[in-house]
Amino acid sequence: MKKSERQRQFVQATIDLFRCPTCQAPMKAVVGNSVICQNGHQIDFNRHGYLHFLNGAADTEYGREMFLARRQLLTAGLFKPIVAAVARHLPAQSLRILDVGTGEGTPLKQLADLRTSYQDTMIGFDISKSGVTLATQLGLDAFFCVADLRQLPFNNGKFDAVVELFSPSDYREFNRVLTVGGQLIKVVPNAGYLGELRQLLYGGNQAKSHYDNQRVVALFKKHYPDCQVEPVKYQFSVPAGLQQALVEMTPLHWGKGARQLTAADLSQLTTVTVDVSLLLAKKMK
Repeated sequence: MKKSERQRQFVQATIDLFRCPTCQAPMKAVVGNSVICQNGHQIDFNRHGYLHFLNGAADTEYGREMFLARRQLLTAGLFKPIVAAVARHLPAQSLRILDVGTGEGTPLKQLADLRTSYQDTMIGFDISKSGVTLATQLGLDAFFCVADLRQLPFNNGKFDAVVELFSPSDYREFNRVLTVGGQLIKVVPNAGYLGELRQLLYGGNQAKSHYDNQRVVALFKKHYPDCQVEPVKYQFSVPAGLQQALVEMTPLHWGKGARQLTAADLSQLTTVTVDVSLLLAKKMK
């Protein structure tokens, strides 16, 4: 079966999850190569098999080369302990899981690999077409789409878990699509995240030499006063030849004042610190 046909079948089987980005009415059916809402609005599957739910062009600086570099590092295991920590906080039952800012999809694939005992329904979305196009190539039994986190193309109360790694948030939308008792797991970088790379790029005396996540954490706690914060910190050995990919996979090297790293600089990146926090909350009502 072709990838595009598998994707159409996935949407048809889970049509109750989706709503129209134009009128917010529930999607009704897959007809031919299109999904149609109750008011007759139509969105076509593209040749890669995914749906583009944005009302207009995507606004992102994240391109294909950045996502390819990210896939190299993530496939090598850069985020595997983070994904394992996320998996530990998910219930031991089949879930409907929404991956926010899925990028090229590797973390969702790694999460699925840890949950093969369950019949999860997984959907990943991103604002970047380049990322979503790459995600559809993973061979994962999931659905990927282009969408805006501030106007999610999903019906109310349909997901058991919303997972978000290093992406912006819209807590009102997350709460809208979560079931009562559903889980939100947000991963944010801590001060030491990729500190070795940050120091090479900016030294010790620039604004971007250090990172402070206090505002992000405080906002999360404002929305979820009973949340938990779980730190995850470890050293990752950078595989030989992937130092440049490590630089290219993050927006750190775009910043004002960033140095152009030499081969000698890159040779210093033998290990990097992964320092993050899991912000854990449940929708209570």
